[in-house]
Amino acid sequence: MNFALSSDQENIQHHLTALLKDICTPEYVQRCDEQQKPPQEAFDALAKNGWLGLIAPESLGGAGGSATDLAVMLDVLGYHFEELGLWVFRNLTYGCYAVMKHGTKEQIETLVPKVITGEMSFCFGLTEPDSGSDASALTTKATKHGDEYVLNGRKVYTSGMDISDYCLLVARTSNLERKQQGITTFLVDTKLPGIEVKKLQTLGQRAIGTTEVLYSDVHIPASSILGKLDHGWTGADDYLCYERLCLSAARTGAARSAFDIALEYAKTRVQFGKPIGKFQAVSHKLAEMKSMLDIAQTMVYRYAWLMEQGKNTRQDAAILKLYTSESYKSISDMCLQILGGYGYCMEYPMQRFFRDSRLATIGGGTSEIQKNIIASSLGL
Repeated sequence: MNFALSSDQENIQHHLTALLKDICTPEYVQRCDEQQKPPQEAFDALAKNGWLGLIAPESLGGAGGSATDLAVMLDVLGYHFEELGLWVFRNLTYGCYAVMKHGTKEQIETLVPKVITGEMSFCFGLTEPDSGSDASALTTKATKHGDEYVLNGRKVYTSGMDISDYCLLVARTSNLERKQQGITTFLVDTKLPGIEVKKLQTLGQRAIGTTEVLYSDVHIPASSILGKLDHGWTGADDYLCYERLCLSAARTGAARSAFDIALEYAKTRVQFGKPIGKFQAVSHKLAEMKSMLDIAQTMVYRYAWLMEQGKNTRQDAAILKLYTSESYKSISDMCLQILGGYGYCMEYPMQRFFRDSRLATIGGGTSEIQKNIIASSLGL
């Protein structure tokens, strides 16, 4: 097991960093956050330079990249702007990985090339007002009607729905004995009649944010099904495991960015006649954060390696998500403490890391749910 990056992966870091320094400056990121404006220009530049095709096969115009390649890319994206990284991950996970794994030939050839070019954006609709952590208890229904299905229900926290062309929607198609059964995933055109999208105001993640979506008699063709009818939960669970690699990589990059700001501040901020980093109270925080970052990054690459070997498990994904989320939250908190009043001021970036990181232990499966998965795998 070797976590050393290859020369190609180092090139990913180098070339992507050079691009982002130009298109995703701190001022640009601050403006997107304050104006609640998606980083469209940065996203378009990534598409133009081929980055959205990283994991797509070469036969469709992609680069055929590995899970580790993806982790490297999302780490760099997260370092420069976490929400940009999350926008990219949604497209690569739901518009590429999911479609490539469970899509028909027509779905693959129609959708994946448009994801690569940035012409088409994807989001994921799973959580509902009454089914959050208990996700498989969802009640949004897709009822068969001739050659169509009719969708009715309400989803919440469908992040990016208002800027997406398709939603990978998880709906109930049958009432069977186990709640995980009778669930199907659909590729839903977000512009169809009967879909109502409401933007939610949130503490962080404000550039793209999240939405509540009402589906009222939305007619979709049977060809919209991704995978097998009534067997969609297995696929959704697989996508969530892939998502946890992506989230962990992007958030570890974001945590490292916050750390670098705090480290520079500790070296240059003078109090009581010396840089505050010389005080043990500050230096120990930085030492603890450095250790957490190195562990988090190693865990990201380990999980990516396990995926490439076909050996990753739900337990592995849960451990990764739990540690990287909790460490990001802790690091942003300690970094803000080091910056003191400046960290608390909205004109400086640290408050954004503090706000954005708070979602890490909630969204995509709470830390408590990750612990449940880990405990279950231990036979408890």
